Amino acid sequence: MIRNIRNVMPKLRRKKLYYLLQNELSELSVRRDKLFQVFRAKHMLVVPNRPYNITTDSHYRFRKHKNLISYLEIEEPESV
Repeated sequence: MIRNIRNVMPKLRRKKLYYLLQNELSELSVRRDKLFQVFRAKHMLVVPNRPYNITTDSHYRFRKHKNLISYLEIEEPESV
């Protein structure tokens, strides 16, 4: 029953499957946690795709300048 749905929609997650099969599972007296245990035991869990965020540009094409004011103690705004 689960494999038939997974063949049609392979990326369907556990909660959605439970919602779709809720009537059939209630007849078998299988609740949500038991269904998740079956998924885990049969290696049927869908691994979510993690978003890959690039935060650093390793090939920065502009020149990087040294911090010329690192030794100054700034006491008020616009004093540099």
